[in-house]
Amino acid sequence: MFYSTEKNDHGLPYNPYKSIVVPRPIGWISSLDTDSNVNLAPYSQFNNLGYDPPYVMFSASHKNSAAVLKDSVANIIQTGEFVCNMATYELRDAVARSSEITDSNVDELSAVGLTAAPSEMVKAPRVAESPVHLECKFYTSMILPGYDALNTTHVVVGQVLGVHIRDDAFTEDGKLDVERLRPLARMGYQDYTSVDSVFEITPQGPNAAAMIAGMGGEARGKK
Repeated sequence: MFYSTEKNDHGLPYNPYKSIVVPRPIGWISSLDTDSNVNLAPYSQFNNLGYDPPYVMFSASHKNSAAVLKDSVANIIQTGEFVCNMATYELRDAVARSSEITDSNVDELSAVGLTAAPSEMVKAPRVAESPVHLECKFYTSMILPGYDALNTTHVVVGQVLGVHIRDDAFTEDGKLDVERLRPLARMGYQDYTSVDSVFEITPQGPNAAAMIAGMGGEARGKK
């Protein structure tokens, strides 16, 4: 089949595009507004950008038809700080509940029964129950126009200043134990998944080193 994304003429009951670019990691973003009220929300349009220094991005549509910014976007632009907390299978119910609260005056972190932990380099709190946190400062934002105003996309890019990793989150050989932590990912529709299988693909041949670097080799010559 072929369809035009502008016409959305696929003839299917659900938009297939939302389940094509998958799995998408979930950025569980904690931030503060200018009155220090806590906001916590998950975003499935989330990913890493670069390593040295590391950047992360997430995007969000408008909050409602009145073209109001999502709380996370507004808070980060105003305060210049946020934290990305790893959303895991163990925390899936809290992740889901934190997405359902839309009242800006409600502290989602407390409302879903989670614990606020202080950060080292930013004022926004971390989710103590999460095994990994990225403390970030706001770097830039951009607006991607939608076919209608409600679908306007706001992209937020942050530079990662500091990383917290729980001491028991590593394998015996010093790698992050992703298979045990089971980070959540969005699959489109109302479907989600988590990491439960990890395997290596090792490039061979004369260009192996360059290929490894292109597939995400670590910065500063580290394996």
